[in-house]
Amino acid sequence: MRQFLLACASVAALACAAPHAMAQGEGWSLEKAAEPYKGSEISVIFLDRPGYRAIIDLLPQFEEATGIKVNYEIVPYENTRERQVLNFTSMGDLTIALVDLVWIGEFAENGWIVPVEEFTADPEITDPKLNLQGFFPLLLDAFGTWDGTVYGLPFDNYSGLLFYNRCMLEEAGFDGPPDSWAQLKDEYGPKLTKDGKFAFALQSRRGETQSADSFMRVLWPFGGSLLNDEFRSNLMSEGSQAGLNFRQELMQYMPQGIVSYDHNEAVNALAQGQVAMITEWSSFYSTLADPATSTLGDCLAVAPEPEGPAGRLPALGGFSLAVASQAPEDLQKASWLFIQWATSEDIARAYVDAGGVSGRTAIYEDPEIKEKYQFVEPMVASWQKGVPEFRPRFPAWPAISEIVAEWGTKIMLGEVTVENGAKEIGQRMEQVLDQEGYYGGDKALLQ
Repeated sequence: MRQFLLACASVAALACAAPHAMAQGEGWSLEKAAEPYKGSEISVIFLDRPGYRAIIDLLPQFEEATGIKVNYEIVPYENTRERQVLNFTSMGDLTIALVDLVWIGEFAENGWIVPVEEFTADPEITDPKLNLQGFFPLLLDAFGTWDGTVYGLPFDNYSGLLFYNRCMLEEAGFDGPPDSWAQLKDEYGPKLTKDGKFAFALQSRRGETQSADSFMRVLWPFGGSLLNDEFRSNLMSEGSQAGLNFRQELMQYMPQGIVSYDHNEAVNALAQGQVAMITEWSSFYSTLADPATSTLGDCLAVAPEPEGPAGRLPALGGFSLAVASQAPEDLQKASWLFIQWATSEDIARAYVDAGGVSGRTAIYEDPEIKEKYQFVEPMVASWQKGVPEFRPRFPAWPAISEIVAEWGTKIMLGEVTVENGAKEIGQRMEQVLDQEGYYGGDKALLQ
């Protein structure tokens, strides 16, 4: 809560500078602002996901308007943090940081990214229509803000949604999706798991998929969490244990080998009619709706993630784009122009139509967008309330993620019990946090 209030104060302060920028920026245009940087080349890492393919499709517009060349490399998610950290620590060529929800603390505390206020103070390079308050507050806080300071603008943001095969559910006697996790398991699971098909698939491959998309997904809705307020393990709490045990029980209604399923495997299982339901990121809607990659057709339907005893607390994921501090000043400014453009309200419609997910509120108020894309209303509803620290955003997360991935996988495979696996994760996690200085008062308990 403290961090959220600080973020709100920071956004308000930046918003107060807007009239000055407007006054100074009458007649401001991207083309005019980019004139000093024409011929510059900026660099960023992209992922092989719909949101990045969408911005790549639109890139010629930016490059033609500004004369700034955007060099990008498509890197698998699993390698992206390592590649960026190596680049930043060796003073490499990246001018823009792609900041995952769980990397914001690490990137900010190491000084690898530049606070937005250093650019918004310059009306020559800041669009008077920037409108930071036009982002969903939850997204700007979770993806772009650390310790009350805004560093990045939300880009390619996701919410966990329930994608389902409406036809399979209707054939099994259901007139809609399950409202709760308990209903999914107890009522839908038995009726939809038959004839070589399964009710549900939870992407659980060892790595970040296991730790963030499987393990953490069953903590919050059941009243659990990874850490308590003192940064000690909360995995032995009643809520955490209930969620982890629920996951084990739900596995009987999932395909064999579910522990090897990454996002693509889970999405494909639904797309090809092998499973009836998945909880996946909103960005996969375009894949599931595309006849070239999915057989669902009119059977595709979307709903919010089921609720648990603690309420509906869906997975929160995605990125922000921030200016890399290692870049020379001129390339920092050129990068800031690109970041504003890529996350702007001006291109939000084109970006969404190309398969991206904008973090702007205004685009989702468009009746045509609501009607055209089924995922919009459940996604927007999920962004009204959420947990920014759904996955901890502090610098220690990568090390903890590896621990959770290893032992979360062992739990699912039955190699250890839920209780013993949770204890093992807790002990190892606290060792990492102790070494990082969280228990000695060297670091604030921010996540």
